[in-house]
Amino acid sequence: MTHRRSITMLAVLFALVTLASCGKEGAPTATGPDTTAAVASNVAVAGSPTFDKIKARGKVIIGVKEDQPNLGYKDPTTGKYSGFDIETANLIAAKLGYGTDKIEYKAIPSANREQAIVNGDIDYYVGTYSITDKRKETVGFAGPYYIAGQDLLVRKDDASITGPDSLSGKKVCSVTGSTPIQKIKTEHPEAQVSEFEKYSQCVDALVNNQADAVTTDDAILKGYAAQQPDKVKVVGKPFSTEKYGVGLPKDDAALRAQVNTILEQEVKDGDWKKIYDATLGKSGSPGTAPPLEKY
Repeated sequence: MTHRRSITMLAVLFALVTLASCGKEGAPTATGPDTTAAVASNVAVAGSPTFDKIKARGKVIIGVKEDQPNLGYKDPTTGKYSGFDIETANLIAAKLGYGTDKIEYKAIPSANREQAIVNGDIDYYVGTYSITDKRKETVGFAGPYYIAGQDLLVRKDDASITGPDSLSGKKVCSVTGSTPIQKIKTEHPEAQVSEFEKYSQCVDALVNNQADAVTTDDAILKGYAAQQPDKVKVVGKPFSTEKYGVGLPKDDAALRAQVNTILEQEVKDGDWKKIYDATLGKSGSPGTAPPLEKY
């Protein structure tokens, strides 16, 4: 009996181990779809001084945001960057021949983006960077790779703000140098504007009753609302169109053309949707890749 019982127990254990092994092989991971792009080899971008610099130093320096959940976010514990913009930046780097181990991220505030590109401090910028005619006078853009719209984030229990037309006398916060804060100043001068370097500072001011609303692109606001759903909410409907582009040196037409080709292929291959679903898609809002305008 004892011998028979031992054999039975061994058989059960073997079956459990086998099942566990099978589960590991094909089961989906808790972190969602794998968005890691294959690193291209023997890449050449003829006539691009920026790419020549990248090759000479052996790594890519990318300007990003670090305080925008699901877009460009740096985990304070691990130091790891994540989000839709980060994955887009990584994919571009991979198609240029550089894996994540050959990437240096530089967090650049909104007000300093053009100067960082002009100075050559970064090779390209991916961080909720709206394409505007004014900015195109100073820098170049590839894209757009995403289209957002300006909206408002308010406290969960605030029913007095329903859209931009209800901002009279309200304290509205955004970041210095951003397109959204300029729009509020121009179109809604009755609002009281306050500006910070980072959106996270605006959200803190909102939660602590030092601001009544935070305004920027709906994609950014949804990320913050997902972090603190019991404290803040996104209201109204988007009241602008913000085309996110990859910021590049103005005169580097060769690199701009190459990045446009990469972005175009990203959509065709299904990588755009894969990246969206793993990041911004967590908000529950569907996403559609915009057509490239190839500035």
